[in-house]
Amino acid sequence: MPSEKILAAKQQRVEELTSALKGATTYVFVATRGLTVAQDTEMRAELRKAGVKFEVIKNTTLRRVFAELGYEGLDEVFQGPTAVGYSDDLIAPAKVLAKYAKDIEPMEIKGGIIDGKVASIDEVIALSQVPDPETLQTQVAYSLLFPFTKLAMLVKAVAEKKQEEGGEAAPVAAPAAETAEAETPAEAPAETPAE
Repeated sequence: MPSEKILAAKQQRVEELTSALKGATTYVFVATRGLTVAQDTEMRAELRKAGVKFEVIKNTTLRRVFAELGYEGLDEVFQGPTAVGYSDDLIAPAKVLAKYAKDIEPMEIKGGIIDGKVASIDEVIALSQVPDPETLQTQVAYSLLFPFTKLAMLVKAVAEKKQEEGGEAAPVAAPAAETAEAETPAEAPAETPAE
């Protein structure tokens, strides 16, 4: 049986982790067995850049921490070596960790928690495929502008076809000032006296 000192240290570790993990929106659990030092270093650098914290934690500690946080149904996830990537960004942990799990054979996604709900491997992978906010904004802007762009291209194509057929392109409405000028008769040339 562990001494009281060891138990107190373990309890303190659980409390520290509970406090650190409490504010996250997304948690992704992975098995990182088989990563080389270079792969691990590269992955951790990319996670830091994306604002994702990443820790390898003992399963018994993880069970206690997530029980404290109010999550159940993770016993199957906490088998074998487990690391957790977490962030207040909804997509970042899944995006970075799924990329490495795809590229590095022994690494695998084990599950996660997305916005307060325990998520399966498939749900974590689906989340990883959602575009980042900048890409989403670009896609929305493009989809809003596309009908107008298509209309402009269609009008131009019709005008070009009419010109090719020898006809004149449909007149474009002239500004009001030019129209008024065209309707005013030109001044008559001054008459020269008869000789």
